[in-house]
Amino acid sequence: MSGSRPTARRIIGIETEYGITCASGTAGPPPMDADQAARALFDPIIQRGRSSNVFTRSGGRLYLDVGSHPEYATAECDRLEDLLAQDRAGDLIMADLADQANARLEDRGVTGRIHLLKNNLDAEGNGFGCHENYLVRRSGSFWQDAQTLVPHLVTRQILVGAGHIAPDARGRARYCFSQRADQTWEALSAATTRARPMINTRDEPHADAERYRRMHIIVGDSSIAQGSTLLKAGAMDLLLDYLESGGDLSDLALAEPMRAIREVSSDLRAAVALELADGRTITPVDLQHEHLERVTAHVQAELDPTDLQRQVLDLWGRGLEAVRSGRYEAVAAELDWAAKLQLLTRYTQRTGARLDDPRVARLALAYHDVTSGEGLRPRLERAGLLRRYIDQEACRAAVTRPPATTRARLRGAAVARAEDLRLDLSVDWVSLRLDDGVCRPVSLTDPFRAVDERVDALLAAMDDRGLDPGAGMRPA
Repeated sequence: MSGSRPTARRIIGIETEYGITCASGTAGPPPMDADQAARALFDPIIQRGRSSNVFTRSGGRLYLDVGSHPEYATAECDRLEDLLAQDRAGDLIMADLADQANARLEDRGVTGRIHLLKNNLDAEGNGFGCHENYLVRRSGSFWQDAQTLVPHLVTRQILVGAGHIAPDARGRARYCFSQRADQTWEALSAATTRARPMINTRDEPHADAERYRRMHIIVGDSSIAQGSTLLKAGAMDLLLDYLESGGDLSDLALAEPMRAIREVSSDLRAAVALELADGRTITPVDLQHEHLERVTAHVQAELDPTDLQRQVLDLWGRGLEAVRSGRYEAVAAELDWAAKLQLLTRYTQRTGARLDDPRVARLALAYHDVTSGEGLRPRLERAGLLRRYIDQEACRAAVTRPPATTRARLRGAAVARAEDLRLDLSVDWVSLRLDDGVCRPVSLTDPFRAVDERVDALLAAMDDRGLDPGAGMRPA
């Protein structure tokens, strides 16, 4: 992060699962199901002799996950600026693949277009995740810290939820804060699909396992607005630093977090009385305000005015005041749920449509469409209705440029060199291997290390190999 940084340096990454569909250009049925559309999307990657699981020049990972949904995991970032750019780079990579796939479909005379949706639910109720990863020091307090963060994850949706139209108990359409809240069943678990917890506790640090663990949060909504991504990741970074520095949030433990997460999502006033483990009650706004006050006291005196962390604190406070006062328009240019609510409200007022109108559903879906020329985000950003914290040029550059201050710089350089020279390089999060039977694998267990003489030697060996038309790349 820019400026002085009182908090500890931390590696952060975001994984996004994209919904995919192929919409018919006529009144007939879709020309492809989701599985066929996903394979058409990845066809050029596979045809080049590579699998559907590859690392990119950005240092991130692009793959076709179980269930035939495309997924992008950002490179390791230790600056919020890089995280925002990398997250948007994933959208741009997906949009570029969709453009290519749609051009091929048109050439074949297929009357349909592939759409990619940065959304967490489809019309059949299938869920798509947005997973956050925060590197933490390995210590005996991991489980305690994870439990302590549950109340924040339950209530942060009033700030960083993506907004969702869902039926109430009587089957009437209502607007909720979060798409993900009703899809979560446990607070902590090592399972991901069966239990679908808030925090996945599987011990897989992708780093030196003796020094690090990974706080793997899988309860969040996917973000379209950069402000939502900034606040989601920035607040968690600050809270982790507060806990690692001896801070305490245990007095805010919830009695029934699974019940609370659903109640919070469905109450736009955020006035529901949540029962704490000690018998007291508190509203979601007041609980979040407690978190904000404690974190602010921990860091604010040392923050540089230009630091994005200060903007996190500012947006956190303004978001809570907007919810408390009901003046949602105050954060409609920065937070997804408020931006989408404003968009839908204006449409229903103009047309007389209700929330359960199919036209409203299509408009809500268009908010999450990241396919080039199809989604609303570019138009909203150009009109100043969605704030850009990182400009589009920097995001486009991040498609091929990894963060300069983490291990991703080394991985991205190796991937780029292998692609340029058409060499066979096996890659995963912690290792690089040139498959020539000579070079030794390089193990990169320190995600903070952006310079390594072993990688320099590997790049030199790749240059010596020269052009090899028959080679490709694959993950390790």
